[in-house]
Amino acid sequence: METLPKILDKVEKVKLKNKIKKEIILIDDFSSDGTREYIKNLPNRFVKILHKKNRGKGGAVKSGILQATGEIIIIQDADLEYDPGDYNKVIYPILSGKADVVYGSRSLKKDNAYSHLTFLLGGKLVTLVTNILFFSRLTDEPTCYKVFKSDIIKKIKINGEKFDWEPEITAKILKRGIKIREVPISYYPRKKDEGKKINWKDGIHAIWTLVKYRFKE
Repeated sequence: METLPKILDKVEKVKLKNKIKKEIILIDDFSSDGTREYIKNLPNRFVKILHKKNRGKGGAVKSGILQATGEIIIIQDADLEYDPGDYNKVIYPILSGKADVVYGSRSLKKDNAYSHLTFLLGGKLVTLVTNILFFSRLTDEPTCYKVFKSDIIKKIKINGEKFDWEPEITAKILKRGIKIREVPISYYPRKKDEGKKINWKDGIHAIWTLVKYRFKE
């Protein structure tokens, strides 16, 4: 809840190229920290989705994708790790017709920091497994900034309700022969004591998810 007003302000202030209009969809995943009430009281220019039970990040993303009406969809966490100022970077390859899916890569910007060596190595391992299984050349599979042409992402069924939605969608996109373009982005990592929830178990689950969807639709 503490970071939501700040990230929302940043998102609203971003001016997109070609005078593209933003549709901002806010999803509360049955939180108990005041976020739900804050979202309820926001102006109606925002699209608000309030889950009746906790589903996880994948569940929240699926609700957002289903509701979205724009031609490009960007995933944005409510924390301040990712900078909306990078929006124009990540949508440019789609606008220019050079890509249908874009991932913002933290690894491609060399001066980015990481909260802990475990997170860094875990992300690199998940990315390596992705590249081995799908013959890709990604540098940052677990990135939050996953950007899609909406007519592509809306046609792909996502089963995962937690963090596993990310390796699942990556696997399904690559299996369809859709190339994922990467661009460098900024990253301002949180520490565990600041609310970072992902852990080594999520990394193991991500690898299992990649293996599963390499051989299953």
